[in-house]
Amino acid sequence: MPQITKGGKYIFGWSVIREDYTLNIPSMAMKEYKMYDEDKIYIFSGSKSTGGFCITRKGLLINSKLKGILEDNPKLMNYQLKEGELISYKGRSYAYLKIKNGKIEISKDMIDKLHLKVGDKLLSIRSSDFAFTMGIKGQLIERAMNYNGDIEVY
Repeated sequence: MPQITKGGKYIFGWSVIREDYTLNIPSMAMKEYKMYDEDKIYIFSGSKSTGGFCITRKGLLINSKLKGILEDNPKLMNYQLKEGELISYKGRSYAYLKIKNGKIEISKDMIDKLHLKVGDKLLSIRSSDFAFTMGIKGQLIERAMNYNGDIEVY
């Protein structure tokens, strides 16, 4: 797992939004965050500086300092919303998606609402102990684009 700048964040690789709206999650992120333990994930809109979205799973989020997201939104917690339906909560958008073999499918509506497009390369970044970021812009993404080493593309 590369660390692009000394003392900086670790990255897992690039993920490309494909024509069929699918996205492969880097295998190292899948392992580190134990994404294989569940068949659904939560995504939530990224920061203003990085954009994109963050990914977590119920087992990590419910035991984190952000567990209120699920406690205050029981339909999200219990997967009672339509898959991929984004809901707003405290300035961010949240949804759940099915994940199979490290692949998710993001609807056209979700892509539009998250200000993404087919063909975008998202950088998978270790963010916290309960979520990782799929970033699209900012300094870290620029550094990754100019990085001389290998960054795997999924």
